[in-house]
Amino acid sequence: MLTEADGEMRDEALAIMAVVVSHPDGKAAIGSMNAVSTLVELISNGSPRNKENATSVLVLLCKGDPLHLSIVSSLGVISPLLDLAENGSERGKRKASQLLELIGNHCEYTGKTVN
Repeated sequence: MLTEADGEMRDEALAIMAVVVSHPDGKAAIGSMNAVSTLVELISNGSPRNKENATSVLVLLCKGDPLHLSIVSSLGVISPLLDLAENGSERGKRKASQLLELIGNHCEYTGKTVN
């Protein structure tokens, strides 16, 4: 559903994912789907609502998960997140800032650089 062209269906799928990922079993299921690159793509090129919801999913997916943080930080998400943190809705700004902080802390801890 995330890769389909229908923007309304994509918005609904992302909103559902944002709820599901907040539960440990849902987080494990979404984490095993290899959806991170698609979520990053939506943050870069999606509608404003896509960007906000994809960022929300990634915040919850990456919190306490070094593997997903490493993947996200290697996919070139920083520039789109900075744009969302500056130009998004209040929720989008907050979620983008949270994800940027998680990535920054992870990179500081691991000594990795961010793309």
